[in-house]
Amino acid sequence: MDGKNNAVQNEEEWKKKLTPEEYRVLREKETEAPFTGKYWNVKEMGMYRCRACGSELFSSETKFESGTGWPSFTEPANLKNIELREDQSHGMIRTEVLCKHCGSHLGHMFDDGPQEKGGKHYCINSVCLELEKKNK
Repeated sequence: MDGKNNAVQNEEEWKKKLTPEEYRVLREKETEAPFTGKYWNVKEMGMYRCRACGSELFSSETKFESGTGWPSFTEPANLKNIELREDQSHGMIRTEVLCKHCGSHLGHMFDDGPQEKGGKHYCINSVCLELEKKNK
């Protein structure tokens, strides 16, 4: 997956490409339950890519333990692949994180991250990610 081959054009195609849980989170902006996703506690090195289109999103080098139960990062691998939008759903004002290439919902960004790393906390659903492990 290189992030440039986004052949999916409509929601029916997304439903065929993604599992029901992936579709629910990536396309319908839901959230997986904390401490249930496959990457929340993973320490392996590599690049986390968008599960829907393959765009590079986050490096494992910026991953940190936030205690939230979701994979957390201090910054994106490439700002050109991330879009931030105000999200006023559920009676809160948050910053939604989306994949800029396919428009999929990834999670939210907060200002409660490690201060020595800039203070940002990208709280991302595991189901939205695919880890491309780094060769040793």
